[in-house]
Amino acid sequence: MMEWLMAGLLFTPLAWAVLSLLPDFRWGRWISWLGMAIQVLVSVGLWLAVAREGGFYYSLGGWDAPLGIELRVDGLAVTFVLLTATVATACGWHAGVYLDPAKPWQRYFWPLFWFLWAGLNGVWLGADLFNLYVGLELISLSAVGLVALGGQAAALRAAIRYLLAALLGSLAYLLGVAMMYGQFGTLSMAGISELTSEWAAEDTALPGAGLALVLMMSGLALKTALFPLHGWLPPAHGIAKSPVSALLSALVVKASFYIAARLWLEFGDDLGSVGLAQFVGVSGGAAVLWGSWLACRQSQLKQVVAYSSVAQIGYLSLLFPLTFGVTEAISLQAQQGITLQVISHALAKAAMFLAAGNLILSTGSNRVDALAGVSRFLPFSLFSFGLAGVSLMGLPPTGGFAAKWMLLQASLASGQWWWALVLLAGGMLAAAYIFRIYRASFLESSNRDEFYHPSRSLEVIPMILALLALGLGLVAEPVLSVMTLPFEVEGGE
Repeated sequence: MMEWLMAGLLFTPLAWAVLSLLPDFRWGRWISWLGMAIQVLVSVGLWLAVAREGGFYYSLGGWDAPLGIELRVDGLAVTFVLLTATVATACGWHAGVYLDPAKPWQRYFWPLFWFLWAGLNGVWLGADLFNLYVGLELISLSAVGLVALGGQAAALRAAIRYLLAALLGSLAYLLGVAMMYGQFGTLSMAGISELTSEWAAEDTALPGAGLALVLMMSGLALKTALFPLHGWLPPAHGIAKSPVSALLSALVVKASFYIAARLWLEFGDDLGSVGLAQFVGVSGGAAVLWGSWLACRQSQLKQVVAYSSVAQIGYLSLLFPLTFGVTEAISLQAQQGITLQVISHALAKAAMFLAAGNLILSTGSNRVDALAGVSRFLPFSLFSFGLAGVSLMGLPPTGGFAAKWMLLQASLASGQWWWALVLLAGGMLAAAYIFRIYRASFLESSNRDEFYHPSRSLEVIPMILALLALGLGLVAEPVLSVMTLPFEVEGGE
């Protein structure tokens, strides 16, 4: 049974990518919708299996590491697998109706979509540094292709800029991987963690490993668009089609952060330093303030949401200072808060981008001032946008509130009260740019009859995602309980 579930997660998306490459957009849509249903069932099945039996390591094809590829199937990994299935299915459903099938290049959306999904699952389950790199590259190349599907010159420029940033980040990460292999003779994260702990206990100097960690973290920070390395993100997320923007913001940037978090939690205590942890935290705090301020000043709706992503990514960097040099209880609380923040942000930001796409489709313009009067004509999409914004603000009972409350407690308990100020300021600035959109939509308009009403299914999808982000705070405890399950099964037998 477990073999079928693992094959469904990793190899089935690649098969759907090939199948959807052959027909036109309409037939590719039906093929992909069937594949999405299967992927959701497989993801739920694996999540339930881990919740029931605990985590395990799984060797593909029965070949153990280092000859084979070993996967780490724990509570955190399957939670992200299920999150990917939820968000990707919503975006794929939306794209099937939103994208124009008359444009011939749109047919390539589906194979790129499936390659992206396969790469994401590979990252969530990867257990060694090189296979994480492979998954990350598959994600980056697929994401660049999806941005370019906008079909405009601006989209191509944004895609090339994204590609250059992704390649530079990959080179830095790969150089760090090579240095790690030269230092330890293995790429297994569990093996490296064991060796670093042993050598740290013996007071053995590891300067090469520390530099390797910094290189990998720098490359991943560029791919995550952590301030001040965020310059590629707003053009790419702003110009891409709305379902693509939702995928990029909700899932793609989370993959590189996920790897960085895994590296830090595995090796940070032995290879990191207080200076590095605080530096990453300060970059994140600056991202929260600067990204939110720029979001308040944008004239285009999707640029508001894109700069909001820059700000929200900043919260994730608080993982590093709040888990270094603190007690195990504080570290666990910070880890849980960051995980809830990732999930909440993914659901809310996907809902926000999809709702913004509906508003743009209705008004025929991406400008904020073009929203005047849309509150009377398209209240459902506008309400979805605002409901997602409530989670970004961190208001109860949303998942964003639960996440920021846990981070606030970890900040105060660790004596790092300044991060609490960042959390509070970020919430108020998020309210400022969300209410700015609402203010524009409630202004009177003389061209109210010219609004186009999108399909009802396009309005339902972001509402579902926004409600999930809202309800996450109410079910945070069972979600977190699965993520902290111990390994109870070895080898996946």
